[in-house]
Amino acid sequence: IPRGVPEAISMTLKYVITGFGIYLALSAAGVNLSKFSLLAGALGVGIGFGLQNIVYNFIAGLVLSYERPIHVGDTVEVDQLMGNVTEIGVRSSKIKTFDGSEVIVPNGNLISNQVINWTLSDQTRRLKIPVRTTLKADPQDVMNMLKEVAAEHPNTLKNPEPLALFEGYGDSSLDFTLYFWVHFNVGLGTKSDVALKIYDRLKSENLHVPVPVRRIYYANNPREDQLKKRT
Repeated sequence: IPRGVPEAISMTLKYVITGFGIYLALSAAGVNLSKFSLLAGALGVGIGFGLQNIVYNFIAGLVLSYERPIHVGDTVEVDQLMGNVTEIGVRSSKIKTFDGSEVIVPNGNLISNQVINWTLSDQTRRLKIPVRTTLKADPQDVMNMLKEVAAEHPNTLKNPEPLALFEGYGDSSLDFTLYFWVHFNVGLGTKSDVALKIYDRLKSENLHVPVPVRRIYYANNPREDQLKKRT
């Protein structure tokens, strides 16, 4: 059974059985439900206007359950909120952020807003590290070094291979960008490890960007000009 389908079937059966059970209980108690049809219709109109937002989120919950764009355990990003989905309810869903807080998000937001699902089809992501070197560096050697450092890390995926690009010239540097793929759950630690390795290699080969120095030359000495004006 595809991921997410058992939860959808379970939720639907729960509400169908509950509604049918209430109907059977009222019938067994001898309540004539036909007498309440007109009253139920009038109440339904009033309740519909007052609870339209709840009904909207309820329908959105059913859409999420059967369309399955989001599953429990996925890492999603919605409205500048990023975390793991811990529960998909009939009205709202719970997302636990990486800061440790749990956020209750109405299901309507999950189907009407743009949602980034980082782990829907696979568990990999691409990391990006910008690198700057001194102007005397050889661009081809630097790109080879960046790819070598990324490939040496055990968390780096072999396919796709690491990619290093020469972005051009900065004010006092050569600018590069390193791209490589890892599994999502080890992304932050791997990026930090690779960045430290790159720092060590640049330092050992004396390729760090020098601190820019600016010199200002005066055509005339300001103090001499002030003395001339006084005299």
